[in-house]
Amino acid sequence: MTLTQEFTQNLYDDFARDARLRQAENAMTKNGLLSSLERRSSHAANLPVFSIDVTKDAVTDQKASGRCWMFAAMNTFRHPLIKSKNLKEFEFSQAYTFFWDKYEKSNWFFEQLTLHPDMDDRRLAFLLQTPQQDGGQWDMITAIFDKYGVVPKEIYPESAASENSRELNQYLNKLLRQGAEQLLSAISADEDVDALRAALMRDVFNFLAAALGLPPQDFEFAFRDKKGENFTTFSGTPLDFYTRYVAFDSSNYVSIINAPTADKPYNQSYTVEFLGNVVGGKAVRHLNLEMSRFKELAIAQLQQGETVWFGCDVGQESNRKKGLLTMDSYDFTTGLGLSFTQTKASRLDFGESLMTHAMVLAGVNLDAAGKPTHWKVENSWGKDAGDFDGYFVASDAWMDEYTYQIVVRKDLLTAAERAAYDAEPQMLLPWDPMGALA
Repeated sequence: MTLTQEFTQNLYDDFARDARLRQAENAMTKNGLLSSLERRSSHAANLPVFSIDVTKDAVTDQKASGRCWMFAAMNTFRHPLIKSKNLKEFEFSQAYTFFWDKYEKSNWFFEQLTLHPDMDDRRLAFLLQTPQQDGGQWDMITAIFDKYGVVPKEIYPESAASENSRELNQYLNKLLRQGAEQLLSAISADEDVDALRAALMRDVFNFLAAALGLPPQDFEFAFRDKKGENFTTFSGTPLDFYTRYVAFDSSNYVSIINAPTADKPYNQSYTVEFLGNVVGGKAVRHLNLEMSRFKELAIAQLQQGETVWFGCDVGQESNRKKGLLTMDSYDFTTGLGLSFTQTKASRLDFGESLMTHAMVLAGVNLDAAGKPTHWKVENSWGKDAGDFDGYFVASDAWMDEYTYQIVVRKDLLTAAERAAYDAEPQMLLPWDPMGALA
């Protein structure tokens, strides 16, 4: 249709006569959109009280970076270490895994171009649009753990570039796109690709080491518990530290997704084309299950005293100021006469939603029938985000609609589910929403 002057004038006049809309106009122009539509009732319905509450350790802070998936992963085994050593607090170095992830992602980018130099234009454009970024998925961070180990935050502290990664990403991607041009040209001319890739990766390493700091190859560290007793010393490599103090076997954990779209039948495994970071490392794999089973698995792990890494679309219905994730946070219907009616499947199909953030499920409240009412969420935005010292509360209805991934122990699955996970995965297109990086 053509937007005629008459049509627009009718809209103008209708709005001007509508007292409700004029009231909304006054409130929103002064206070902002969401602040004007906030529902007080959502606060009382989602109080931070949980029948299962796994941890109260202080939250971490990813600052102005997209490292939530790393923070969430290390938080899942930070808590057991704090408990076992009776520590006041402890953090693993997220900057350390950040360095090696950037390094490996750069090589992964060059690997895809080397393996598929004749890829179609859309795939090439997809790779070049963002050669690497801060985000990732569970199998990607465990690939870093398995290859490089971990170190305490004191051993490899934050840098200006790890706390605020915009400039780092801008110039690393600039370097990678330039390298892509050189690499594709060398492949076309049948030149020495291996020598060129080695030179390109030398430039990447030097850039990262200068911006983030040269990571340690071995180090010494000491623990003392919060009573000032039980002094424990360590001397060795990051892999030694990982093996001794994390005691984590990534092969025992699996990624479960809930993607209720027609192209992804339940009880099947999936992987995503071009998705990964460590060449030769663990491949990304998901098992798609119905939401009821998805939540059963998360609750089962929490009941055994273990937190759960999860991925969601955190910006949807999110009251960041209050620390609430609820479907009734804002009232668009009363204020504006608007309603949002897309289903979870249609939001995925039409680009309205995908996984944008990873956090940790640290507790859940179960009603008398054993059904979840709301969930305790450990975020990584610092203690001042929300009203609950950096923890958030997610309603069960919000979890249904905007949570897409959890990571649980493989032994919690049924035999049929384990077989489905282990079966040859269906390959999803590079731009599939299940390939989104938290």
